[in-house]
Amino acid sequence: MEGLDLKQLSSMVNVIAEEKGLPEEVVLDVVQMAIAAAWRRENGDREMNVRALLDINTGKATVYVEREVIEDDLAYNPATEIPLSEAKKIDKDAEIGGTVEESFEVTDFGRVGAVSAKQVVLQRLREAERDAVLSEFEDKIGTVVTGVVSRIEPRIVRIDLGRATGIMPKSEQIDGEYYTVGERLRVYIKGVEHDEAKAQLILSRGNAEFIEYLFRQEVPELENGSVEIRAIAREAGRRTKIAVMSTVPGVDPVGTFVGGRGVRVQAIMNEIGDREKIDIISWSDNPQEFIREALSPAEVTKVEIDGKKAKVYVAEDQQSIAIGRQGQNVRLASKLTGYDIDIEVAKAPERKKRKNAEDSLLKAIEGSEEEE
Repeated sequence: MEGLDLKQLSSMVNVIAEEKGLPEEVVLDVVQMAIAAAWRRENGDREMNVRALLDINTGKATVYVEREVIEDDLAYNPATEIPLSEAKKIDKDAEIGGTVEESFEVTDFGRVGAVSAKQVVLQRLREAERDAVLSEFEDKIGTVVTGVVSRIEPRIVRIDLGRATGIMPKSEQIDGEYYTVGERLRVYIKGVEHDEAKAQLILSRGNAEFIEYLFRQEVPELENGSVEIRAIAREAGRRTKIAVMSTVPGVDPVGTFVGGRGVRVQAIMNEIGDREKIDIISWSDNPQEFIREALSPAEVTKVEIDGKKAKVYVAEDQQSIAIGRQGQNVRLASKLTGYDIDIEVAKAPERKKRKNAEDSLLKAIEGSEEEE
């Protein structure tokens, strides 16, 4: 590549835009960046603030060098600064502290400039393609897609989604799940992170939204609104609690989610692994009742609520069940209900009082049956 033909390059803007699936103005910006870089490489200094404009109809380019105006008779950097007296030759309205732009017509470049321009074009086009693809995936945030594991690193797993590659950080992986290169995975598109250098597609299998999406695929009643998911608390790879309710009288929400012979919940577990247990409970707008349900399979004696704190009393043999292994059950129940739950062992009189109440209820039921 001995030189850079600007007329040929300008005529290629439309062609490149069509081939890459990019807007014409994006490709033109890339080409103008390349021209500025090539001119700076051959005629200026790397510190210079240079921009270029290309007329794609004529193939003519103009380069503009911006410099800050400073006082005369001061030491200065000619690449970035210009004395006031010289600045006024370019712009009669120039003032100290302002900037002036000096223009240069560009006809062609030598080998060094051409190589520099080519590198900039290739790099910037790759970045523009990637950003365009990521913009397409922004419309798919909140959905689950299938990808292929392309690379495994200590803290992230890279997944090829076809036109784009996303990353699944350690915090978004299922605890205890192992991945292999070439493996097909269903992943939740959590979002696109942007910074000054690049944009990155963030994927997840460990968030609560992944579980909700999977249930929506298995429970058609969610789509017609006869049942709803009210809350989910998850520790990926260990346990998930999901609170559900019915909007139609006579419909059992828990049974609807479990499915006949557990087929629906089993389909979810086949995706996330049998290590993770799923508790499906009934949601209630009564805080005491909701907390009782959330702490299942533990049997709760009494619930006392003070603000967003709840003191829960259980029998001594139920304490370890209520707390769970390493505090998991009470921790998830707290996340699910939004209450800070404290587990305490009920005193003997309290347990006796509850038993007497249960006995009285049973006698009342038996009495009404005899009267019938």
